[in-house]
Amino acid sequence: MNVTVLGAGAWGTAFGQVLADAGNQVTMWAIEPQIVEGIRDNHRNEVRLPIVERLPENMTATGDREEAVANADIVVVAIAAQFARVALEEFAGKIPQNAIVVSLMKGIERTTGKRMDEVVCEALSLPRSRFAALSGPNLSKEVALRQHAAAVVACENRANAEVVAKACSNSYFKAFVSTDVIGVE
Repeated sequence: MNVTVLGAGAWGTAFGQVLADAGNQVTMWAIEPQIVEGIRDNHRNEVRLPIVERLPENMTATGDREEAVANADIVVVAIAAQFARVALEEFAGKIPQNAIVVSLMKGIERTTGKRMDEVVCEALSLPRSRFAALSGPNLSKEVALRQHAAAVVACENRANAEVVAKACSNSYFKAFVSTDVIGVE
């Protein structure tokens, strides 16, 4: 599958590696040129995740929004919660109609008190059936070092949750499925 990760911080990059290790073609999107070039040209994110010596070959990066999501089957959002709405509004209308959008974000939007599922669906005009939340007792450093980890993927559409769980499960990361989006968030 083609998976895009919006946000190349420590957690976004570590999860991008999980997805790549599961056999997906992963495109990281970042606004910082140094991070984009590091991932694209050297398979490293020395700025946000220096403990990883080399990211998988099936991981690349771009700073171009349209290029990032053009062929995405899954779009993962790993942006700081307080910047999510503004950042995601820039992607409105660019994400393929059938893509599943997965939030790794935790927290609520300070100005509105809304949960991340509400923010993402509003910012992207996304039907709830195509929104999933992923959460678990994970630390980016441990996941980046490929230590065993697990998470739950929740989507109102169970089939979409299963697609996401399959896309991110590999030898060290296992995803379980739920339809309780609010509970997982």
